[in-house]
Amino acid sequence: MKHFNKKDNPYIVDVSKKNITQRSASAIGEIKFDKETFKIIQSFKTRKGNLEKTAIIAGIMGAKETSKLIPLCHNIPINHINVDIKKNIKRSLLIVECTVKTNANTGVEMEALTAVSISCLTIYDMCKYLNKKIKIQNIKLLSKSGGKSNI
Repeated sequence: MKHFNKKDNPYIVDVSKKNITQRSASAIGEIKFDKETFKIIQSFKTRKGNLEKTAIIAGIMGAKETSKLIPLCHNIPINHINVDIKKNIKRSLLIVECTVKTNANTGVEMEALTAVSISCLTIYDMCKYLNKKIKIQNIKLLSKSGGKSNI
C-alpha cells in the first residue's frame, strides 16, 4: 500500500476490504530529568497542577485526535485507552506507557504513539519552569496485534 495515487497526489489508503478485527497497540516513552528536578516532581505536584493526572488525560485526548494530527491517518473508533506513568528513581525517569484497543480494519499503533508523545510533551510543559534540560526520549512501539503484522 502506498499513500500516493497515479497522479502522485496523497490519499488515505482504502482499508474497506480488510477484515474488521480486534486490534491493540502499546507504546512507551521516557522523560529524563536531572536528579534535583526529579526529586521535586516525584510527588507529581507542580505549579500547573497534578503532573500525573494531567499527562494521562492529555495522552488520552491525543490518542482520540490522532487522525487530526497525523496526515493520512485513518479516523477509527477507539474502544479503550490506558495511559500509565511510572517512576524510575534510579535513572531519574518518568516512563509513559499506553495501550489502545479497537475493533476496526486498521491498527491503532499511531494512536498509542501519539498518546505517549502528547503525555511526554505535557510533562515537559508542566516541568519546564524547573529545568529546561528535560529530555524526551525512546518513544517507540512496544507491540501491535490483530492485523496482518504483529509485533
